[in-house]
Amino acid sequence: MADHRVITRFEGGMRFNSQVDNHTIIIDTPENDGGTNMGPRPKKLMLSSLAGCTGIDVVGILNKMRVEFSDFSMDIEADLSDESPKTYTDVKITYIIKVKEEDQEKVKKAVMLSKEKYCGVSAMFSQFADMDYEILFL
Repeated sequence: MADHRVITRFEGGMRFNSQVDNHTIIIDTPENDGGTNMGPRPKKLMLSSLAGCTGIDVVGILNKMRVEFSDFSMDIEADLSDESPKTYTDVKITYIIKVKEEDQEKVKKAVMLSKEKYCGVSAMFSQFADMDYEILFL
C-alpha cells in the first residue's frame, strides 16, 4: 500500500483538479499555453512544496528550542535546464526571519537540521539540483 495518494482529474483546457487529502489544488497553464491561468504550474508547485517542507521543519525546531520569532518567510529561486525536459538545475532558498540576535545561531541550526536531516522534499531536490541556502535576519 502506498504511503501517499493524490487523485488528479482533467477539467478541460490545460486545467487539472488535484485532491490532496481534503484539499483541492487547481493546476493550470497560462492562456498562451492553452490554459486559463486558474492555478499554478506543476514545477512551481514543487518549489512551494520545498518551502512548505523546510518551513514546517524550521518552525517546529524553533518552537522546541523556545525561540521567539516573527516575519518568517522563504524566497526560493530556481534555474531551469536549457533542454527538454526542463528540470531545475540550481535552487536557492533564502530564509528571512526576525529573531533576537542571541537566537540567530539557533535559527542557523534549525535550517541545517531541516536541510540535512528532516526535509524529505529538500533531500529529493538535492538528487537533481544544486541547492544553496541563505539566512537573512531582520
